[in-house]
Amino acid sequence: MTWRERGERVFGLVAKEFRQVFRDPRMARVVFVSPMIQLMIFGYAVTTDIRNTATFVVDLDGTQASRELVEQLTASGHFAVTARSSRPADLVRALDHGDAIVGVEIPRGFQRDLDAGRPTEVQLLFDGTNANTAAVAQGYAARIVQDFAGGHSAPGVVTAGAPPLELRTRAWYNPNLESRDYNVPGVVGALIMLVCLLLTSLAIVREREIGTLEQLRVSPLSAGELIAGKTLPFAIIGMFDLALVTTVAVAWFGIPLRGSLLLLAGASLLYVLSGLAMGLFVSTVSATQQEAFMTTFLIFMPALLLSGFMFPVSSMPEVFQTLTLLNPVRHYIEVVRAVFLKGAGVPTLWPQLLWLAGLGSVLLTAATLRFRRELA
Repeated sequence: MTWRERGERVFGLVAKEFRQVFRDPRMARVVFVSPMIQLMIFGYAVTTDIRNTATFVVDLDGTQASRELVEQLTASGHFAVTARSSRPADLVRALDHGDAIVGVEIPRGFQRDLDAGRPTEVQLLFDGTNANTAAVAQGYAARIVQDFAGGHSAPGVVTAGAPPLELRTRAWYNPNLESRDYNVPGVVGALIMLVCLLLTSLAIVREREIGTLEQLRVSPLSAGELIAGKTLPFAIIGMFDLALVTTVAVAWFGIPLRGSLLLLAGASLLYVLSGLAMGLFVSTVSATQQEAFMTTFLIFMPALLLSGFMFPVSSMPEVFQTLTLLNPVRHYIEVVRAVFLKGAGVPTLWPQLLWLAGLGSVLLTAATLRFRRELA
């Protein structure tokens, strides 16, 4: 049999898979609508930035300097004064009842100490129920208070023991520290993996449920041709989803794309092969579509949690850090974030690319052998 004949048979199966995908409205929603909805949710709702955080102010000084400090806090956009009082007990009550997230207490003599160049204190209290919000708010508030103190120090007065040092910080690659710029590129990796897993696992299990897989077994198609015809359409759909979500990330959310599109596409192709291989493996161990769906999420959620998408890999125990090396989602998210935000190239990302190629090859080989055994 010639390569042309083999290609024609595989092409016929690929065309049949595309027709089946677009004929099923539910599958079409999974392919095109679901990624866009999830991208919008992660882009807008999932953020570690804080805006207009409820703030309770106790100003015991009542001077121009204390009012300027409060105005500087609110002008940043991170804090919004929801209530004021002259009693510290009211601040504690507001934090206890959840009426405020941040409390600011300015002591008496605040402006007098500033004018004299003497050390003074401002108490900042935070509701630590949400540790992440409290930590971010604490960082913003501390920086604003320090900037205020630096701008109101008395001329010619130096506090004893204080070094004449001015600290200036600058964040590279994400100057405004926008969590959206960090989250959205990671969503690209999560969405592609989810789509590839679902499409491959559900499509093959559906063939088994309706009995058409038995017909394919007795057809002239070889096992390799059948595997190629089943996976190629979903590889094309996965790359199309990549182009779709990348376009939305750049055009709609304004995420900077500083690196090479060719490098991003090449890494994505290796990543898609890993997702298809895992979906193919799930399809061989699942008897029904419901079982395949549950198994897919049994794989997807740990892979996502151990990828560095939500939590830094460096913060995990060493055992889990080693385990994440076997997770293609981790390597791809590192690549996509570096390409988007840093403009990194192959000399920087070659270890991640090698891991993606190796994991994709091993997973695809294992899934293919398992699928051939099912067809035998």
